[in-house]
Amino acid sequence: MSRQEVIDVAAEQVGTKESPAGSNRTKYGKWAGLDGQKWCAIFVSWVYYHAGYPLGDIDMKDGYANCQAGLDHWKKTAETVTQPQMGDIVLYDWNEDGHCDHTGIFYKWLEKGKSFQSYEGNTSIGSDSDGGAVMLRNRNKKYVKAFVSPKVLNNPRQLPKK
Repeated sequence: MSRQEVIDVAAEQVGTKESPAGSNRTKYGKWAGLDGQKWCAIFVSWVYYHAGYPLGDIDMKDGYANCQAGLDHWKKTAETVTQPQMGDIVLYDWNEDGHCDHTGIFYKWLEKGKSFQSYEGNTSIGSDSDGGAVMLRNRNKKYVKAFVSPKVLNNPRQLPKK
């Protein structure tokens, strides 16, 4: 089941931290050739790739590094959804200013339509968008800019695990 594979890969990464702290240096950034840059979107791309469902070239090879670029792409390809399923991508707008600030992978509703859990990279309890760790976070739907159900979940291209 593709969605479960995405969740399994994401869950295996919980607890991974950038090193040194505050550097944005991670294995995800190394994989993307963007080590040292903010990495929440790179983390999501890495998870999809390693689950065998690469997102395609959005603003980097095999995925996206910029949350807004991801949203713009998925709006054009009609992949945004209103009712997310496990394994879908979530994009956040913390300031409600119309610009995507952060991203993660939807896990499950805690309270249908109100709060949910999401696997996220580069987060922490003290810094939602640049916290330096992979975590399973509880989130409020009011900060969601979009949910995305990537078409690749229906068309896997199995890759060798790295």
